[in-house]
Amino acid sequence: MAFVRIVLVSVIVLLQFVVPGELRAGAPTDQVRQTADQVLTLLQDGRFKGADKESQRRDRLRQIIGNRFDFPEMAKRSLGANWRRISAAEQGRFVELFTELLEKSYADQIESYDGEKIVYGREKVARDQAEVDSKIITKKGSQVTLDYKLRSAAGDWKVYDVVIENVSLVNNYRAQFNRILAKSTFGELLRRLEAKSPELQDART
Repeated sequence: MAFVRIVLVSVIVLLQFVVPGELRAGAPTDQVRQTADQVLTLLQDGRFKGADKESQRRDRLRQIIGNRFDFPEMAKRSLGANWRRISAAEQGRFVELFTELLEKSYADQIESYDGEKIVYGREKVARDQAEVDSKIITKKGSQVTLDYKLRSAAGDWKVYDVVIENVSLVNNYRAQFNRILAKSTFGELLRRLEAKSPELQDART
C-alpha cells in the first residue's frame, strides 16, 4: 500500500472503530474516539450528503479533524531546524500552506474509504506525550502498523505525527523540505506549496 494511502487511511480509520472492549483506554484514545463519533455523525447527516453539499461537508470535516490534529505543530516539526531561520510572518504562511496541503489530501480521500479495519494496541503516556499503537487490516488480510503520536495541549490530546510501518509522516516531509531548501530558497518552498507542487505530492507516496 502506498505511503500516501496509508497516511490518509490513518485519518479515515478514525471514522468507525474503537478500542476492543478488553483494553482499558485512557484519555488519548478516548479523545480519538470522540473525533471518530463526530466524523461518523457528519457523514451520516443527510443535510451534508451529495455533490452539491461537498463544500459545506468538507468545511465541517476539516474543522473536526483540525480539532484533533495539531497541524501547526506538524508543520513546525516538518520544517525542523529551518523553522528558526525564518521570520514570524514566514512561519505563519508556512503553517497555513502546510495545513491546507494536508487538509486537502485528507478531504479528497476520506470519502473513498474502502472498508479497512483497525485494531488498537497499547496506549503509552509519559507526562504530556502519548502514543496510541494500532494496526490497519486491509480487505486482503494484510496488516500495516500505524501509530499516533500525541501531546497534551490545553486539556486535549493532539496528534502531531503519524508513524506508518516505522516511517514518520513528519520526518518524511522534513526530508523533502530539506532537499528543496538545500538547493533553493524558503520563498521557493512557499511557492511550491502554493502551487501544490507534484514533487511535494510525491513526497507522500
